[in-house]
Amino acid sequence: MTGVLAQARPLLEWDWVGRNGELLWELTRQHLYFTGMAVGIGLAISLALSVVALRWRATLTPILGFGSVLYTIPSLALFALLLPVLGIGDALAITALVTYTILILVRNIVAGIDGVPREVIEAADGMGYRPARRFLEIELPLAMPVVVAGLRIASVTVIGLVTVTALIGRGGLGALILRGFRTLPPFPTMIVVGTLLSVVLAITVDLLLLGVERALTPWARRKTAP
Repeated sequence: MTGVLAQARPLLEWDWVGRNGELLWELTRQHLYFTGMAVGIGLAISLALSVVALRWRATLTPILGFGSVLYTIPSLALFALLLPVLGIGDALAITALVTYTILILVRNIVAGIDGVPREVIEAADGMGYRPARRFLEIELPLAMPVVVAGLRIASVTVIGLVTVTALIGRGGLGALILRGFRTLPPFPTMIVVGTLLSVVLAITVDLLLLGVERALTPWARRKTAP
């Protein structure tokens, strides 16, 4: 009987969307908050780990190996592992999401720095640049296209994973999808709108980061210009 009722409901009820614009905006804002916090913290941690890996090359394999292990843990299992330590709250959701950015960002940061031409590094050394200044002013800017590519992948990955935080009551667009499934009979509009907004959000953030990359690397555009 429930299946018949669910099939009878329209896939998308526009009047519901119109009445719930404020709710949709609030859930989208929450989704962006968790994404921004996770990627921002993940970037800070990854930069520190990348500096260590670049300074002491023997640490690169263990760091990437640790990141790979974190990346392969299912999100629900990770929530369960962290729950006794962090409890249910934003800290649990953000910490879990951060773990999925480490492998992507460290790998891209190290690859970007390694891709800086050796002659550029030698020229900077000849001009008296110390390693820290050379890293911040020369190597990191030249590695920016690869770094931002990692940020784009990490951001899209986290946006998809944020939907899972609804299972621990932390909102985001996943809460809308979950509520749609839990409604009796299931409410297709909530599921469809939550899913579509997540996809639109991922595409928008990816395009914004692409714009940031182009703004920060004007020389790359000149190089590819006919």
